[in-house]
Amino acid sequence: MIKTTIALAVSSVLLVAGCNSQNSAPLNGQEGQQITAKNTLDNPLLRKSILQYQAPEFNLIHDGDIKPAFENGIRENLAEIDKIIAQRDVTFENTIVALEKSGETLSRVGNYFWNISLTDSNPERRALQQELAPLFTQHSDNIYLNKSLFERVEQIHNNRNSLNLDSESIRLVEVYYKRFIRAGAKLTESQQTKIRALNKEHSQLTTQFGQNLLQETSNIAVVVDSKNELKGLTDVQIESMAAAAKQAGKGGKYLISITNTTRQPILANIQNRELRERIWRASAERAQSGETNNMPIIKRLAEIRAQRANLLGFDSWAAYGLSAQMAQTPEAVFSMFSGMTDALMANVKLETKAIKAKMAEKGEKFELQPWDWAFYAELVRQDKFALDENTVKSYFEFNRVLEDGLFFTMKELYGVEFKHRPDLPVYHPDVKAYELFDHDGTSLAIFYADYFARPGKRGGAWMSSFVDQTHLLEQKPVVVNVMNIVKAPEGQPTLLSYGEVKTMFHELGHGIHGMFSDVNYPSLAGTSVSTDFVEFPSTFEEDWAIHPTVISNYAKHYKTNESIPKDLLDKIVRSRSFNQGFDTLEYVAAAIVDMEWHSLKPNNKVENAEQFEQDILKKHGLYVPYIQPRYKSAYFSHSMGGGYSASYYAYMWSEILAADAYAFVQSQGGLNRKIGDHYRKNILEVGNSRPLMESYKAFRGKAPTTDALLTRRGLQTTKL
Repeated sequence: MIKTTIALAVSSVLLVAGCNSQNSAPLNGQEGQQITAKNTLDNPLLRKSILQYQAPEFNLIHDGDIKPAFENGIRENLAEIDKIIAQRDVTFENTIVALEKSGETLSRVGNYFWNISLTDSNPERRALQQELAPLFTQHSDNIYLNKSLFERVEQIHNNRNSLNLDSESIRLVEVYYKRFIRAGAKLTESQQTKIRALNKEHSQLTTQFGQNLLQETSNIAVVVDSKNELKGLTDVQIESMAAAAKQAGKGGKYLISITNTTRQPILANIQNRELRERIWRASAERAQSGETNNMPIIKRLAEIRAQRANLLGFDSWAAYGLSAQMAQTPEAVFSMFSGMTDALMANVKLETKAIKAKMAEKGEKFELQPWDWAFYAELVRQDKFALDENTVKSYFEFNRVLEDGLFFTMKELYGVEFKHRPDLPVYHPDVKAYELFDHDGTSLAIFYADYFARPGKRGGAWMSSFVDQTHLLEQKPVVVNVMNIVKAPEGQPTLLSYGEVKTMFHELGHGIHGMFSDVNYPSLAGTSVSTDFVEFPSTFEEDWAIHPTVISNYAKHYKTNESIPKDLLDKIVRSRSFNQGFDTLEYVAAAIVDMEWHSLKPNNKVENAEQFEQDILKKHGLYVPYIQPRYKSAYFSHSMGGGYSASYYAYMWSEILAADAYAFVQSQGGLNRKIGDHYRKNILEVGNSRPLMESYKAFRGKAPTTDALLTRRGLQTTKL
């Protein structure tokens, strides 16, 4: 997922990138006592970690260290800004480079806290989020709305081509200038006062939105009284549910956790239709009432974003957001989706026909509903491909997938090796630390693998970083991948679906984007690229999961150690295009909802959010009552949480690049170091140090087409 580093995961509180990190925006200063030398020694967040590459000292850091470290960090950062402004001469070094070097403590504290609050939340950390989020925003405004500081940046920007700077430094100047402009540096004083107030309210609301969803995770879990209701599930699944219920204080029952998407994968196997409906409604109707009601929040967030965009000279938040993306305009996004609507809906029609035929064959008399689709689609899939999901899972044991799948692919493609580092402290017993080594033995990064679900952990999957790569600050990256795989009971193997396998490859694609970064400036490092480019490297890695050489290396039966049979592998490969109409429609529907929410003008009011969603989908010819958007607005963290507002389309935009790139790589011999190193050099190492399409063309030799995407989605035959 995205952001790639931490932006998507914590975007609810990080509205504008910080001075020396894309992962944490500085806090606003507060009055208070200075941190004493003794306290500095006692607080591990107030000094560079002594561990390799400044990996966090999780074993030493306490929640009580966080707020004092923030307060000290903001004082340091404000003093650094004052020092920059006080310089008589205006140079690239004493202004732009100085900004890149500023905020060291604040960056360290922010990267630690926002990561840990999402992966291992507790009441104290949630309270800190509420307190610190608006301060982050206020401090960001104090920097990017600072007239004296902006005048220096603008002077350098206007003279950048005559300053004898290298191309990366020119790129950095341009990034900073746009950052200030987009924050409102050229607004009048009264306009800046308005935008500060909107930013503060926005930060508070997005934080509350995310915390409501975190609380809903336990609220909406479905409790089942009888094992008989769980027919269709495996013994391991049922045992896991019993253990989860016992842990929740409901011994003798079975607890079904709800994933972050509308679709619940477990519905493919549950035979009890009444239970299927309960599960689906628990998912689709979450955060729409009671103390965790997000409906008023999303309507106000849409208003705030429209008002902010208007102050900044744009018709809508979508127009504002896309002006900094590869897509450039909302019209380009709507055009991309409309261009595939006919083929998409034709696929949906065929899939619906097959599902209804299967229902008729079973003698069902009821109308097809959202909670029925997955169950009957699975039966159709079994008929078409003779492919049983539980049989497939028996070949996807977690450790094998990680070590013989992901790590194997990275070694074959890029020559790198992951080595377990049990000596490094971690923030939870389920987390494992690794060191990444290059083909010549050079150490590149520290990588944390945090794959298993647990209470207090945000739903979904993402990549983030604790430390960003930069030659300027002599830092190597410290990166984490996070997922929510349900861990098998003690003593039993954790078996994965192919979808979970693919997600592991996806997130490590983000991971190596951060770990292979090789740039001078932290603001341009790794995943600090536009949202509609950042999902390209991650999506590109997904298809290696099914590559014959790769899957034959990791797909071994967890009991017999036998390799996956060729006929079963062939079925998996052929079945990849199955249900793509459903998959694509639920994604496109969510992306369109996101775009339309953020295409509203300041004077537009939405009275009924659910009706608004339906009207949008009907307008675009995408409304199918039994195929709902992947996310509804009340729990659409990408969109309403802030990080991907008016940007959820980015997954499809990036997939165009990823599919085109993967097809090109296969034409160059596939899994080999020569093409892998070429991709690494031109895409993964350069970050945002040059225009993104320039990077793609350097790799591919030309701009991408949609041919490979349509093939990947099963919507047409590839033109090779």
